[in-house]
Amino acid sequence: MRLEDLRPTPGSRQKSKRLGRGHASGLGKTSGKGHKGQKARSGGGVRIGFEGGQTPIYRRLPMKGFKNINKKHYCVLNLKFLEEKFQPNQEVTPELLLKKGYVKKIMDGIKILGDGELSKPLIIKAHAFSKKAVEKIEAAGGRIEVI
Repeated sequence: MRLEDLRPTPGSRQKSKRLGRGHASGLGKTSGKGHKGQKARSGGGVRIGFEGGQTPIYRRLPMKGFKNINKKHYCVLNLKFLEEKFQPNQEVTPELLLKKGYVKKIMDGIKILGDGELSKPLIIKAHAFSKKAVEKIEAAGGRIEVI
């Protein structure tokens, strides 16, 4: 196969319509735009959402809520998960969790929640802890460190 032999697939390329080339062409005279009016003019037409002067729907509907740009998005882990995956007295850090594949992304930090029971002491380093998680970790003889 040579470069000059390459051709587009038959039917994949259509010729563009030639407007204003006589009435026999089917798109002569007004070029398919009808007679006069805003849409027949050069650059004519209305913007997206325009409803002929009526207040558009995006302005009639009330605004709903807002987005807090300062919100922190934590990667959350429960105590029952830590109970399954770690040995007694092991140090749990965000880097270790990421390396072992237990979390995909650290985001704004790791938060430990108190769902489940913890029976072994662990040294947990994270960015945030719930009150219940702190109580359960310390009751099991573990230690927490806020990063």
